[in-house]
Amino acid sequence: MLAVEDLPLLAADLRREIIKTVAANGGHLGPCLGVVELTIALHYVFNTPDDKLIWDVGHQAYAHKLLTGRKDQFHTLRQHQGISGFPKREESPYDAFDTGHSSTSISASLGIALAKSLKGDANRAIAVIGDGSMTGGMAFEALNQAGHLDKDLIVILNDNEMSISPNVGALSSFLSRKMTGKAMTRLKRDTENFLKSFANVGENIFNVLKRSEESFKAFFTPGMLFEALKFEYVGPIQGHQIESLIETMQNVRDFSKGPVLIHVITTKGKGYAPAEATPDKYHGVGPFEINTGKPLPAASNPLSYTKVFGDTIVKMAENDPRIAAITAAMTAGTGLSRFAELFPDRFFDVGIAEQHAVTFAAGLATEGILPVVAIYSTFLQRSLDQIIHDVCLQNLPVTFAIDRGGVVGDDGPTHHGVFDLSFLRFIPNLILMAPKDEREFQDMLYTAVMYPGPTAIRYPRGKGIGTELTDSFEKLAMGKGELLREGSDVLLLPIGNRVHPALAAAEGLQKLGIEAAVINPRFITPLDSELICEWIEKTGAVVTVEDNARKGGFGSAVLELMERQGLNRSSPVKCLGYPNHFIEHGPQETLYKNARIDTPGIIQAVLKLIS
Repeated sequence: MLAVEDLPLLAADLRREIIKTVAANGGHLGPCLGVVELTIALHYVFNTPDDKLIWDVGHQAYAHKLLTGRKDQFHTLRQHQGISGFPKREESPYDAFDTGHSSTSISASLGIALAKSLKGDANRAIAVIGDGSMTGGMAFEALNQAGHLDKDLIVILNDNEMSISPNVGALSSFLSRKMTGKAMTRLKRDTENFLKSFANVGENIFNVLKRSEESFKAFFTPGMLFEALKFEYVGPIQGHQIESLIETMQNVRDFSKGPVLIHVITTKGKGYAPAEATPDKYHGVGPFEINTGKPLPAASNPLSYTKVFGDTIVKMAENDPRIAAITAAMTAGTGLSRFAELFPDRFFDVGIAEQHAVTFAAGLATEGILPVVAIYSTFLQRSLDQIIHDVCLQNLPVTFAIDRGGVVGDDGPTHHGVFDLSFLRFIPNLILMAPKDEREFQDMLYTAVMYPGPTAIRYPRGKGIGTELTDSFEKLAMGKGELLREGSDVLLLPIGNRVHPALAAAEGLQKLGIEAAVINPRFITPLDSELICEWIEKTGAVVTVEDNARKGGFGSAVLELMERQGLNRSSPVKCLGYPNHFIEHGPQETLYKNARIDTPGIIQAVLKLIS
């Protein structure tokens, strides 16, 4: 084991490796640079992997991966078939719990701690959670139960937003060391036992002393919230002083019983000047130049769907004061930064609280506001009950702008949005649609917001195809698709971003003597049953294509329609989409190819179906 005085050199080496790899591959830079010393201290003090270390979200675990035997593989970070950008149990015994969504670490750690207690295992469970993840209600549900169970549990609050002056920070660190040191801890417990040995009187004296200590600590620290939940609060302490971190953690490890929260102040992007100066821009990045921090030059590309959404909702809001926008701690990520600047009274960032965001929107809608809730598909999964119970049951005019629908690339299975078509299309009253391109997306957004009931639009991560945009929007006919190409041999039914690959497939099939009709359904619910059934009868064979799980998805909806219309026996069907397993990380185009929902895959499916 390295001497403590050598650990800053290790920290510098870890930062260099992280910066070099993320500059080449892209990834989460700022969060990882901010916890280097904290990660070193955790592995220095605790006996991992016997002691279980759970990283909330997990996007800050790059140093953890480097320290736990994956240095030789680190260059493959977030690459297809390389190591994941998040903790994965199948990847290493040091990854105690798979993470990717926020606010889960305390719940998981508490379950591990309780299981260890039941087995008589003395090893510890440690959750590392960022201050942003503390805005998720699940974290407080877990804190509440942990305080009640009173099991040995350590929660590290990684606070990289709170601004504390050096004097206050130094004093707080001093108080934390004194209050958790060996002598102080023993004195407190001996005094408590001594006083409680005197019936009634001793108990009352102890309670007075306890209240005095809490008042003293509350004056200097923000720990009373956690102590009200029956956690011993330690901190705040400086998160980049390794010796201080190690001393504090050793004291907690050796002398604390029950749930403990250690409050650590860190700097996001620590050690890389561009990331420290603008940590929001370096949270998650693509490849960049290390010397300047500038993104690597890219070819001129169409606007992203996220950008089109942000620009379009601003134009709509300029003309309609009823429109409000809601996001869950993803203002820039969902394209709402400009909306927030222009309409601050109508913009609401609710923090990492997707369930609250949905019900909050429902409340706004009951009073005549037209709320647009912008959330990534993978995070919308957390609010399914609220969508059903609070929005759709009451048939309220709430619009869900579902970004990152389909596979998202290098962030992998925790972030792919491949289930939304399946878990939304069964809900009564909800209109669900997906655009084939950016121009249609604009019209869909306008149609959705103006509709007097719940609507949802799912759109993919990344660039569109370059269609010309407009400042004037059209209402689409509700539940009506469009015939893009006639054909007599097979009907292609692609949805959303699979429409243009299907059109290309139809052109390829024509060269092989096969005439494929192509319909852009636009709507998943309700389906344009008249148009679809007409062309199924004309062609006699159907291939559906979706950037979604096959089970319960768009293809399933078409099969149900055919069964209702009695077409299922006369017309063979092939449903293309993702199989019933979680999709690995990798470039979107690679994942499309693997699932055979790209142009060559569609052609092969047609040839096999009609052979």
